[in-house]
Amino acid sequence: MAIDLVRGRGLTLGYRDHVVLDKLDFTIERGDFLGVMGPNGSGKTTLIKAILGLVPPLRGAIEFPGINGEPPRFGYVPQRERLDPHFPLSSLEVAVMGRYGLIPTMRAASVRDFEMARSCLERVRMADRVDVPYRQLSGGQQQRVLIARALAGEPEALLLDEPTNGMDVQAERAIMELLLDLQRERSTTIVFVTHLQSAIEHFARRVALITRGGGMLIGDKQAMLSPEMLARAYVEVE
Repeated sequence: MAIDLVRGRGLTLGYRDHVVLDKLDFTIERGDFLGVMGPNGSGKTTLIKAILGLVPPLRGAIEFPGINGEPPRFGYVPQRERLDPHFPLSSLEVAVMGRYGLIPTMRAASVRDFEMARSCLERVRMADRVDVPYRQLSGGQQQRVLIARALAGEPEALLLDEPTNGMDVQAERAIMELLLDLQRERSTTIVFVTHLQSAIEHFARRVALITRGGGMLIGDKQAMLSPEMLARAYVEVE
C-alpha cells in the first residue's frame, strides 16, 4: 500500500494577487517517480517551490503526513546554476554545500561532511572529477555535481527543476538513467519538472499535468499521456 509523503489540499498558489495554480488536490507517494509537465509559464516551478516551503499558499495547505506533520528532508536541484567563473569551486566544494543545512551554525564542514560529499559524487559517477573546477565541467557533468550536492543532504525526496535543460539527447538520457538508478537503489522519492515528453514516457511512473487554466491532472503515466489528457493540459483555457 502506497504511503503519502506530500499532500496538497485545496491548494492555491501565486504571487500577491496573481493566482498561478488554483484549487489543487494531489498526493506524492513515498518512493514515487513523478514527472511534472505543462505549458511554459503554467506554474511548474511554483509548485516545486511551494512543496519546498519557498512559496506560501494563498489558500489551502500542503500537508506532510509523516512524524508530527514535519516536512521530509528535501534535496533540491534548481535549473542549472551558473556559478561565478571568478570563484573557482571544485566539484567537491560544490557537493559539500549540500551538507550546510546539517552543519551547526558557526561550524565548518567536517571530515565526515567531505567524505559524504565524495560518496555522493561517486554515486553520480563523478569520482574522477572531485578536484576539477566546476566551471570546467560539461553541462551534463555540472548537473551530476548539483545532484550530488542535493544527495549530500541525505534527503528523503529529490526535487529537480528541468534537470536536462539544454543538454543533447545522450546527456539527457544519462541524467535520467542516473535518477532512475537512485530511485531504484534507495526508493528515494523523485519529482522532476520537464518540458520533454520523452523523459516522461521513458522514466516517470506517475505524471502531473499542469493546465493552462491553473489546474492540475495527476495519475498513472499511461492515462496522463493519452491524447485526451494532453489536449486538456495544453489546449484547455479557463
